This record gives sequence, C-alpha cells and structure tokens, in this order.
Amino acid sequence: MTLEQRLTALVNAIGAKDKQQSNAIGVLASLNTTTKTSLVAAINEILVTIAGSTQINDAAIATTSTYSSSKIETIVDNAVAEAVNTVLGGASAAYDTLVEIQGLLQGQDNSLANLLTAVGTRLRFDAPQTLTSAQKTQACANLGIGEPDTDFVATYNAALL
Repeated sequence: MTLEQRLTALVNAIGAKDKQQSNAIGVLASLNTTTKTSLVAAINEILVTIAGSTQINDAAIATTSTYSSSKIETIVDNAVAEAVNTVLGGASAAYDTLVEIQGLLQGQDNSLANLLTAVGTRLRFDAPQTLTSAQKTQACANLGIGEPDTDFVATYNAALL
C-alpha cells in the first residue's frame, strides 16, 4: 500500500471519527454554564471560577495548586540540559561544537568533496530544490508516497459526507 493510499484511508477514518465526535459533544444549549454558545467559552467560565481558589505549591500538584514560575523554570532548564547531553552523546570537548566538527571535516577535503558530489544528486530535505516532474514522481515512488499532487482536502471533505 502506498503512502497515498494509507493517507487516504487515514483521512477517511478521521472524517468518520469527526462525525462521531461531533455527535458525542451534544447540544451546547444543554451546558450548565452561563455561556452556551461555545465549549471554549464555557470551559473558560469554569476556569475563572476555579482560578480564584488556585494556590502555588512547589511541593505537590493537586487540583487546586500549581508550581511557581521558578519551579517550572528549573524543570525546563533540567530538561534542556538533559536534551543537550543526549545530543552530544558523550562527545569529548574536542568535538562538542559544530565549529570543531567543521574543522575536522575540512581536513578531509578529498573524502568530503566526493561525499558532497554524491549528496548533490540526492533529494534534499534541508533546502529548496528544483526537480523535474519525472524526478518528483520518481522520488515519491522511491519513498512509497504515491502521487505527489493528491488533494487530501478533497478526500477529507468527501469523508465527512
């Protein structure tokens, strides 16, 4: 099955689920809030009511408390540091920046030139590339995508009917 066929099946499934969810939401007029024209407005109405009783508590999260901004900042900082360490993967200080890696690669001019020549004839994902129609079709076929000009919006809209 091509990617196009899989995406079409997905869109049909999403459309059917959208119908089901729309029916499950029900009638807004039956909400027990003052605002009955929008679920978002009704939820915001409830949030305003709840927010008046919310207190900051860095020790625990409960339904009536939240972390302080400094605690949240610490959590984010730790997550960023962990992500950087994961990306570096234990690289030594001599290779832990792009400039250091560039210097190493520049010392390999022949190998790098050959590699760049080979890469130049490949499909890019990091920059725009001009391809002929035949190249586009071949690239999509190689990737299992199917027809690159499929109108998925039309497929989705048809699934909603």
